[in-house]
Amino acid sequence: MKLLANDGIDPLGKELLEKAGFTVDTNHIPQDELAVKLQAYDAITVRSATKVRKDLIDACPNLRLIGRGGVGMDNIDVEYAKSKGIAVVNTPAASSQSVAELVFAHLYNGVRFLYDANRKMPVEGDTNFAGLKKAYGKGVELKGKTLGVIGFGRIGQETAKVALGVGMNVIASDFVAIPKALTLTLSGGISVDVPVKQVSTDELIKQADFISLHVPFLDKPVLGTAEFALMKNGVGIVNASRGGTIDELALIEALNNGTVSFAGLDVFDSEPTPSKEILTHPRVSLTPHIGAATNEAQERIGEELANIIIGYFKG
Repeated sequence: MKLLANDGIDPLGKELLEKAGFTVDTNHIPQDELAVKLQAYDAITVRSATKVRKDLIDACPNLRLIGRGGVGMDNIDVEYAKSKGIAVVNTPAASSQSVAELVFAHLYNGVRFLYDANRKMPVEGDTNFAGLKKAYGKGVELKGKTLGVIGFGRIGQETAKVALGVGMNVIASDFVAIPKALTLTLSGGISVDVPVKQVSTDELIKQADFISLHVPFLDKPVLGTAEFALMKNGVGIVNASRGGTIDELALIEALNNGTVSFAGLDVFDSEPTPSKEILTHPRVSLTPHIGAATNEAQERIGEELANIIIGYFKG
């Protein structure tokens, strides 16, 4: 059984697969060469870089399984693959903690102006230290503020748990019913259930001091001009879900007019070439789609994906 891990796989996952009798190839094959070279494999695993669309699926009738190391499967034509008898699997639980922590990296970054201070200190720190200190002297604390979580799946829930742990209020919206409470584990192993308030997305947008997106790509942006018009002045926004869920032109306008105080972006409309307007905006905190890019998450993803694949072929 031959498997192509085209976007890589953690060594633990590779080891598990090889012990189960799989031949695992981690050499990346460029997208335009896959239609030919993938015919030598029974399965492929991808992350976000490789796309498995209808034309590739049609070109590779040998494929029996497509695995996604992560949550979203926007880069795979899932239903078409299934209609051809190909199993499509992912790892929905493995990256939740890492993405939630990145959301808070952006939030802390934003409320204390670190994104801008890190740009200016190397240039002005030796000549304008007092000026920069004054410029960044109006930070705020997250404690006591309201975080609105749009999309309350595993990652949204993990983000809410971090928020509750630092003393924030949490409101959530989703297309489906959400858990009425989240279980937090405190020091000493004590567990407590904390209620979560579900509201409509419009109400969330009106009430939240900070907004974090955790939704798949949809037909239109979740946050556009109409939504920005509903927000409090000075709201902070973080997007670690999918590019296209925020209208970037509307976001830039909202940043410029003060509706949005800062934005933390891990995903972009035009990956891997985000717009210059976004990349150079002085009130945007930037990361290059690294939500799940921690050693711990990658090990969990590799292990979970390997066990799913082994279970499918050997179970």
